[in-house]
Order: sequence, then C-alpha cells, then structure tokens
Amino acid sequence: MKNKKDSMSKFISLVLRHHPEAAYIQLDEHGWADVEQLISGIKKTGRKINRQTLEEIVRTDEKQRYSFSEDKTLIRANQGHSISVDVGLKEQEPPEFLYHGTAAGFYESIKKQGIKPMSRLYVHLSKDIETAVNVGKRHGKPIVLKIHSGIMYQDGVSFYLSENGVWLTKKVEPKYFEQIGI
Repeated sequence: MKNKKDSMSKFISLVLRHHPEAAYIQLDEHGWADVEQLISGIKKTGRKINRQTLEEIVRTDEKQRYSFSEDKTLIRANQGHSISVDVGLKEQEPPEFLYHGTAAGFYESIKKQGIKPMSRLYVHLSKDIETAVNVGKRHGKPIVLKIHSGIMYQDGVSFYLSENGVWLTKKVEPKYFEQIGI
C-alpha cells in the first residue's frame, strides 16, 4: 500500500508543480487546483484515488509538499514549481546561515556560477545540515554548502519561507557560500 501511496504522491507533485495537464486540470494564478477536478483528472489517467486517499497523502507527506484551502475545496503544492505561479510567499528575514545539499559532481559548476534554481522558480535552502545532506543524497554523493543568508539579506537579497519550512531565494552567488564537511 505504501508504494501505491508514494507513487500517487509523486504523480500529484508532478501535476501540481510542473504539468497540470497530465491530470487534465488547470491551476489558477496562485497554484490552486479544484480538489474534485484533480481527483476526476487523476482517475482519467487510469489511477485509483478518492478524497480520503488524497487527504491521507496530504496529511502524511513527510515533506509537507501540499496544502488544502481552509474549506478543503482547493489544493496546491507549497513550493517547487517549474511553472509560473504566485503562492503568496511573503519576504522574511532568514537566519544567519542556511544550507544547500547537492551532489559533489555539481560543485565545480556551482562554485563558478552560484546556486541557481535550474528548472524551479527558486533555490531551495534548509535550516539544518541533516536536511541538506538528505537532499544531496538524491543526486549522488552529497555535499553541503553553508549559505551566509544573513549577509545576503543585508545586501538586499530577498528570502521567502514556504509553508513547509523550506527557505527560498532566486539565486545564491558564489561569494555567499562555502562547502562544509559532513
């Protein structure tokens, strides 16, 4: 059962972050999808889902990727979009340091070009090293970059905190980070 739920969660992530058309739906300008249309669209793909399963996926997702509207008629991804949506992030002052996990193989390029959002709208940063290590592991041998986010913010760089605790910014220039041992 867990594998089916994980598979469904990944599909929902794909739909709500990158390709709403994969479930025959549209997102509004804030990334919200109608829950009933999402369920119906997912069923059109041959997958089995109902409201109870969707609510369980949202409630139990380890990364808290999704949010319902207050009346649970709408759902959206909290961050990680590759399509242009405004999830209503408010600029916030970050802690002095944040962390970014990546694969060792990407470090030479990152050292020269900085940390870029790549296919996403924002660079994702974590408040702790452990989370950064786990993110880096998804891409290969992990390394962790310590981000001098407090200095960046003082220099006028905007930061946002998503609903699930991920810090977001548009880019991190090389002068603002250093590799740390893990």
